[in-house]
Amino acid sequence: MDEETAENPQAKSPTLFRNYISFAGVAIIAASLTSILLLFVIEITSSDDNPYTVLVTYILLPSILGFGLFLFFLGALLERRRRRRSPDADVPAYPILDLNDPRRRRSFVVALCLGLAFLFISAFGSYRAYEYTESVAFCGQQCHDVMKPEFVAYNASPHARVRCVECHVGGGAEWYVRSKLNGMHQLYAVTFRTFNKPIQTPVHNLRPADQTCAKCHWPEKFHGEQLRVFNHYGYDENNSLNQTRLLIKTGGGSPNAGEVGGIHWHMNVANEITYIASDEKRQTIPWVRLKDRTGNVTEYSVANASFTNQQIEQSEKRRMDCVDCHNRPTHIYLSPNEAVDRSLAAGRLDISLPFIKAKSVEVLAKAYETNDEAVNGIASDLHYYYQTSYPDISRSKGDSISGAVTELQRIYQTYFFPEMKTDWRAHTNNIGHYNAQGCFRCHDGQHFSKEGKVIRNECSICHTTVDQTFKGKTIQPANGIFQHPVNLGDRNTWQCAVCHKGDRTFQHPINLGDISKFQCAECHNGQDYKMPQ
Repeated sequence: MDEETAENPQAKSPTLFRNYISFAGVAIIAASLTSILLLFVIEITSSDDNPYTVLVTYILLPSILGFGLFLFFLGALLERRRRRRSPDADVPAYPILDLNDPRRRRSFVVALCLGLAFLFISAFGSYRAYEYTESVAFCGQQCHDVMKPEFVAYNASPHARVRCVECHVGGGAEWYVRSKLNGMHQLYAVTFRTFNKPIQTPVHNLRPADQTCAKCHWPEKFHGEQLRVFNHYGYDENNSLNQTRLLIKTGGGSPNAGEVGGIHWHMNVANEITYIASDEKRQTIPWVRLKDRTGNVTEYSVANASFTNQQIEQSEKRRMDCVDCHNRPTHIYLSPNEAVDRSLAAGRLDISLPFIKAKSVEVLAKAYETNDEAVNGIASDLHYYYQTSYPDISRSKGDSISGAVTELQRIYQTYFFPEMKTDWRAHTNNIGHYNAQGCFRCHDGQHFSKEGKVIRNECSICHTTVDQTFKGKTIQPANGIFQHPVNLGDRNTWQCAVCHKGDRTFQHPINLGDISKFQCAECHNGQDYKMPQ
């Protein structure tokens, strides 16, 4: 026996890590490290961005590595406990760190170096994992089936260069932790296929808009009046262009620089608006409270609703912000009518094709079970229509018809997702009031205060009509007020969405034949008809 062994009989005792559990941990650690190194090399040398490679490299495999380390030290702990229970073993209650012992000193230095290297690698991997979980690829592509509608619509939106987390999470650790805890629930829903179809909106735990939207969109900025041109194409053979030019009174302004006005009067710059919605979609708003810059409070409620103070106190109230009107700033799902109008205006559909507007809306509005069925159905329906109804045009304008098929397939794959039951009907857009209530949720002329004040609904509050054309004819606005091209008679106070549907032309509830040949006022000239509910 040499001198070192004689002085320290325990010096060459078997290490605590020599047990099957620790061996299993070592095997898992070695396999994980090898896989991580291999995938890391693939990531930095590959020109393609694969979101799943990053997920496995920096989240999944490190988790497995951590499990291997747990087994490695668990085995040592259990082995130490076993030895202490042996009557012949002389194992101290706590580990001994004697740097004067060369063997222990070498072990300590090796462990320290490995620990520092592991901490450095862990810091790099943790940051890379954090960076990845904040990326658009992580939000939109990991749960591909569930998030496909949102991801596709996002890439076609005005905010396509803004990362998801900048709106859905924002800065700071608090909301980051909140989002990850909420993500655990979503992970469970995706794993066990319990998620909603479509994804439910509005998101009730969304960060307030003044902490996200307002970072880029300055609430106090004065926009004044902005010219907007609305192109609507008819369902007739010539796809007639109907155009409306409006000065939108966006307004805005700082309360310190002057009176705040226009649509952005609602922006909580000088006024605070609180409301109660009676439905999850916030489409029915029976009660509104206005607090102006001087502190005066006015409460409005719909004429046929009676709220007690107790009911108001117990109801969930929401302070109005950007997303109450701009509720689809990014994940926009256009109706068939609007999508086709945009394509015609951009020249992506040949306007010389007879009834291309009507037929395009028709094929887009059909009920399809899958995306593949829709793509095939659009192609077969459009080709069949022109081959049977306009055979000469089908031969002479074959390229235009094929181009129309391609464009309509693009529209469908951008705004319609039958597998997730997601389209414009599932996610109502509150901007304007053409196909939905929008502004008329409050500005319907039916919200009254106890003093008899009413939330106004005149057209001139929000916009001034500059000019109108209908089927090539100019219609002169009356003092900036929009004039409907058809004389509606006593129906001229109806909301637009009563007649204007996003997936078809107006259809009278009674079959009157070709209603384009006469005016509504020819029948609707009294008070006997009731507005449909």
